[in-house]
Amino acid sequence: MARTRVRFASLLALSAALTLVTGCGNGSDSAPAADGASGTPARSGTPVVVVTTTWEGALAKAAGVGDPKVIVPQSVHHAPDYDPKPSDLAAVAKADFVLYAPFEPYAAKIKEAAGSRAKLVEVNLDNDPEKAKAEVARLAALFGTEGAAARWTASFDTEYAALVKDVQSARPGGKSPSVVSQVFTTWAAKLSGATPVGTYGPEAVTPARLAELSAKKPALVLDNAHMTTGVVLPDSGAKQVEIVNYPGADLELLPVYRNAAAELKKAMSPS
Repeated sequence: MARTRVRFASLLALSAALTLVTGCGNGSDSAPAADGASGTPARSGTPVVVVTTTWEGALAKAAGVGDPKVIVPQSVHHAPDYDPKPSDLAAVAKADFVLYAPFEPYAAKIKEAAGSRAKLVEVNLDNDPEKAKAEVARLAALFGTEGAAARWTASFDTEYAALVKDVQSARPGGKSPSVVSQVFTTWAAKLSGATPVGTYGPEAVTPARLAELSAKKPALVLDNAHMTTGVVLPDSGAKQVEIVNYPGADLELLPVYRNAAAELKKAMSPS
C-alpha cells in the first residue's frame, strides 16, 4: 500500500505537466463539456472510452465501442502493480468514460491526476456468460450503442452454444467430470458441464482445505492462470487446467471461451 501511495504522489505531480498539454480542460484537446447540471460528459456518436485492462476493454468493445484505450498492458496480470505513464493520463483527460474493476482502486486517482471529467464506471469482471452479457447490455445503455451490443450478444450465444456442445461431447464416457475450481474460474466448469465439488481462493489455501478438496477426488482442477501458485492438489490424481480470464490485445471475449474449451477438451482426453 505504501508503494501505491508513492506512485500516486508522482502521478499528481505529473498532472501539473499534463495541464500544459490539455489546457486545463479547455480547447480542442480537452475532456468533453459537461451536459447541463448533471456533470455527465456531453458526447456525440460513439463515446471515448478508456479502460484499465483488456477485460474491461473487451466488454466495452462488445458493447459497441470500436477502439477503447487500454491503460494496463496485457503482460501485467495484476493491474494494481502497474505504474501509469503520462500518456495514460493524457488519454484519461480526453475520455467520456473510464471503466475499472473494484480491485483496481487507482482508477479514481488516475482520473483525479489527469483532471478528467470522465464518468467512472465500475465493471463486474466475470466470464460467466449470463453475467458477461448483462454487463455488455448495461454498458451499451450507458454508451448509447444498444444495437451493436445486441448483434454481439446474438453472435456470442450462437458460438457459446457450439462450444458447450463440443466440449461436452468430449467427456469421457459421456459422464460429467467432478471439478474443483478457483473462485474466478467457475464459469469454465459450467462450460464443460462439470460437476463442481469445491472451490478455493483467492486467499491462500490451508493444508486442511487442501486435504478436504483432495478427499472429494476431483477429476479436474480449474486453476486461475493469473493467480496460480503451482499445482493445487498434488498427489490427488486430478488434472490441472489453467484457465485464462483476460482477453488478448484484440479485445475479443470469445477467444477466452474458445481457449478454455480447448484446454478442457485436452484435459478430458484419455491420452
